[in-house]
Amino acid sequence: MPTQGSNTLSEIDVAGQTLKIYELGDVCDSLTGRAFTGSWIWDSALLLSRWLATSQFDLRDKSVIELGAGAGLPGLTAALLGASRVVLTDIASLLPGLVKNVEANELEDRVEVRELVWGSEESLSRIGELRRFDVVLLSDVFFDLEEVAALGRTLKKVSGNKTWVLAASEVRCLTGECLNELVSQGFKVVEVPIQEDGGDGGRDIFAVYNIIPPDEGECQKNMSGS
Repeated sequence: MPTQGSNTLSEIDVAGQTLKIYELGDVCDSLTGRAFTGSWIWDSALLLSRWLATSQFDLRDKSVIELGAGAGLPGLTAALLGASRVVLTDIASLLPGLVKNVEANELEDRVEVRELVWGSEESLSRIGELRRFDVVLLSDVFFDLEEVAALGRTLKKVSGNKTWVLAASEVRCLTGECLNELVSQGFKVVEVPIQEDGGDGGRDIFAVYNIIPPDEGECQKNMSGS
C-alpha cells in the first residue's frame, strides 16, 4: 500500500496470468489534501479476485460492471477470466488510475472506464445505454449507511433478476447494518463459503456475499412508490 505522494506497482497472479496494478498515492481530495485511499489495493479486492479465479463461477462471455472500482483489481480479474465486456466505475478523481491499470494490462479491447456516483441520476443517465449486466462486483463498500443506501438505488439500475452481485468485505461493526439497508430495499443477502479469512493471514474477518436483486416487478413497484 503506497504512502501519500508515492505510487507503487504490484504484480498479482490470477489463474497463472499476471495483472499489473498501480496504486496511486498522489491522488488527493482537493478540499482536505488527503490521499484517496480508494486507489489502493485493499484485502477485500484481493479476496474477491482470488475467489473469482479459484471458484467454479463462470465469467466467460459475461458483461461485468465493478462499482467503486478503486484500482480495478476484481474487474480486471474478470476480464482475464473471459468476461466479454467489463466496465470499471468510480468517482472522477480515481478514473485516471483505472485507465492506467487497463492500459498496463493491454485490456482496452474488453475493459472501459466510466464515472459513476452512487445514487446520482445524472451519473446513471451517462451509463444508461449500458443497460443491465450479468455480473456486478463490489469490494470493501460496507462502511457507511448513507453511501450504501445510494448504492442500493444504483444496483437496481444496473441489475436484472438474473444478475449476480458479488461483494467482498472486511466484516466491521457497521457491515451488518449496511447489509440490512440493502435488505430493506428488497435485496437478499447470502454469504458465500470461502477458504480464508484475511488477505494477509491476520485476525481480520472477511466475507463474500451474493446480493440477490429484487425481481423486476418488485423493482419497478418500489421505484414507482406504489
